[in-house]
Amino acid sequence: MSLPDWAPDGVDTTVPNAARVYDYALGGYHNFAVDREFTEQAMKAWPGIGRVAYANRAYLGRAVEWLVDAGVRQFLDIGSGIPTLGNVHEVAQALAPEARVMYVDIDEVAVAHSQAILAGNTRAAAVRGDLRRPQQILADPRVQELLDFGQPVAVLLVAVLHFVADEDDPAGIVRELSEALVGGSYVAVSHFTRTAGLDQEQDQVTKLYDQTPTSVRARTPQQVAAILGDLELIGPGVVPATAWHPDPEEEREPEQAAVLAAMGYKPIRS
Repeated sequence: MSLPDWAPDGVDTTVPNAARVYDYALGGYHNFAVDREFTEQAMKAWPGIGRVAYANRAYLGRAVEWLVDAGVRQFLDIGSGIPTLGNVHEVAQALAPEARVMYVDIDEVAVAHSQAILAGNTRAAAVRGDLRRPQQILADPRVQELLDFGQPVAVLLVAVLHFVADEDDPAGIVRELSEALVGGSYVAVSHFTRTAGLDQEQDQVTKLYDQTPTSVRARTPQQVAAILGDLELIGPGVVPATAWHPDPEEEREPEQAAVLAAMGYKPIRS
């Protein structure tokens, strides 16, 4: 099979990839037949999962807008996925042109496409990295060059922590990242959770992901709060993504309780 122009050499087109599945669910085209087939199976098993994906993406946009309004001008988006709609740099730089955004993803397609669309944007870049190795991400010269860790940074962990196994210590990962941040910084997360009345549908989707390199794990609101550790929870706390600072000027979206959203703040110490 010949690869499309946007696909890097050597990419595995035989195994579904979480970033490409998400891209297809959001209407993107940087995916392969195996990803589309997987997504269609997931949507058949859980017909509402597409709305969950859009709710998660909408939360990301609102979180970035909220952070810019709070004065943040630097963003480290880990598990950023394939740029599809509402990219972080587009949202942030539309409000604050000086904002800087570093995208990090483990998928080579996500990184290659990000680098292509960011060509010429001196305030945004993309690198390949593994969330499970936060020190390698923080030490990457390209990350260090773009972001000033002596100033507040917002770390975005949107729809990625549910791919981190308990044995890989998601709370420890967040702690390592937050320890590298100065006071006035934030960590924004979203995470898959179990939803009453959807046990069968969610079980089927979870089993589908178990057949890929990235099994998915549901966690409770209490577990998500614990992952944020000593960071101060911004109101309204750990809530369904659709309930996290909804835009009052937009029509209220029906609650999507299967994806939780939260933001932690690292206070400024005198």
